[in-house]
Amino acid sequence: MRILIEKAVGFIRSQTVLTVAFIAAVLSMAAVPPDSGYEEYIDFNVLILLFCLMGVVAGFRSAGVFEKLTETLLRYVKNSRALCFILMCVCFFTSMLVTNDVALITFVPLTLMLYSGQAGNISCIMTIVIQTAAANLGSMMTPIGNPQNLYLYSQYNLNLGDFISTLLPIGVLSFILLILSCLLVKNEPMVISHSNKTKLDSIKLAVMVVLFIVCILTVLRIIPYIVCLVIVCAGLLTEPKLYGKIDYFLLFTFVCFFIFVGNIGRIDIISTALFSMMSRCELIVSVLVSQVISNVPAAVMLSAFTDNASELLRGVNIGGLGTPVASLASLISWQFYSKESSSKRGKYMSVFLIVNIVGLILLCVFALAI
Repeated sequence: MRILIEKAVGFIRSQTVLTVAFIAAVLSMAAVPPDSGYEEYIDFNVLILLFCLMGVVAGFRSAGVFEKLTETLLRYVKNSRALCFILMCVCFFTSMLVTNDVALITFVPLTLMLYSGQAGNISCIMTIVIQTAAANLGSMMTPIGNPQNLYLYSQYNLNLGDFISTLLPIGVLSFILLILSCLLVKNEPMVISHSNKTKLDSIKLAVMVVLFIVCILTVLRIIPYIVCLVIVCAGLLTEPKLYGKIDYFLLFTFVCFFIFVGNIGRIDIISTALFSMMSRCELIVSVLVSQVISNVPAAVMLSAFTDNASELLRGVNIGGLGTPVASLASLISWQFYSKESSSKRGKYMSVFLIVNIVGLILLCVFALAI
């Protein structure tokens, strides 16, 4: 019994959002018992595309793409500020294609390895915090950059032009602010050994490039979702273990939130209150809600109460800054850092909050002004 309890506690800690989503869905089902209306809750297109993209990204990692990219970029590192700038740029731009989570899972451990035994160094802390902000902000620029964008892109049936025009100004300002933040890192000399040990698996890489193109064409609504699913599933059979690297918990989390949001929309008192709040200022409401429940569930929940896709898009993406839970990707960086024996958690959290809150305020003011 004790072992089961320990496993349950461990699961809840590692999958807190899924646990909350499941409880919320079950409680909402008590208010709105299951009926035929439940069939309309779940957006299967989003689930299919998330599944396919996660599989393809796992394939890219298996092919050695990220390791090769890291080795190439580190040739140009001379000091801690240059390292921060390069890792910021890598996280900002790669997150547009492989999601903010994957960018941080790949590159934060690299930062900690380069600062081996010096996790408490302010330059190390600043670099990881800036990396995290870069991944969260860079991922806003494309529909496939993060789960909330993928969901809203599908939910509002947006076209790529409208999507980019909505977020491009904020993305450009974000990149400028990130560059300026790199100047805060001390310009300390660093000696980094340059290796070229990683060899790309060209065959696997070619397969994944084809599959990624299929996913992009599906996002652009050129290829049907079900066709994308069949092609990607067939392609992943070239390395079946890739199926085990897909985050099925994230998919189930979305299902739970779909059920919760669908039921909330059928409870008159709650839906009326949310409609009223969203009609006043979608951007501010979505930013604030993201600070408490994170921006992915905020996007799913609030989309049911507004037709203003642009403001909601801006709000939940800017809302990824702020508290550690505003974007679940931020918790990935925290988990990696806090496990280091030389880490200074209080110092890290102070820097994290200062950088994120300042960035959040500046981007909110800008977004309200445009």
